[in-house]
Amino acid sequence: MMPNYVEVAPSTAFAIVNAGLFLAVGLLSGLWKFAQMWTSPKGEAHPYLDIAHRASLMYGFACITLAVLSKFSVFPSNQNFIAAALAIAFFWLAVGSYLLQAILQGPANQMAQPHRMGRMPMPRGGLMAFMLALVAAELGGALFLLWGALQNPLLQFWSN
Repeated sequence: MMPNYVEVAPSTAFAIVNAGLFLAVGLLSGLWKFAQMWTSPKGEAHPYLDIAHRASLMYGFACITLAVLSKFSVFPSNQNFIAAALAIAFFWLAVGSYLLQAILQGPANQMAQPHRMGRMPMPRGGLMAFMLALVAAELGGALFLLWGALQNPLLQFWSN
């Protein structure tokens, strides 16, 4: 007997798959973090490994939230996919930059001047442009999906 599968929109499926991937990265970076803590005289891991570990786990839950919002959004499927994909792409870019800082043994605070990725200098303007794009993509994608879900009569508990 074949199981009954529930059909989901591409944006919902994309967000769910990425939630699982973030969970896996969070768990694996947790192992790496433990190994660094175990071998460190101070019992500490690189600050950006710690950040990557925690951010991966939190972004996994954020992806589940985006999946639910996209499931209930009344906006067209392709628009929901773009909104979810933009937010999730910047989630990955953030975690990737944290992991890269840990691999390169970069500074404990990449926002401190001079900005560096590992030992390589980063242009202040480039970092600002990236941060503005990150805010626009993550906040814009999430708010778009939230607005679409709020238009769904199934979620309008206040109108009954």
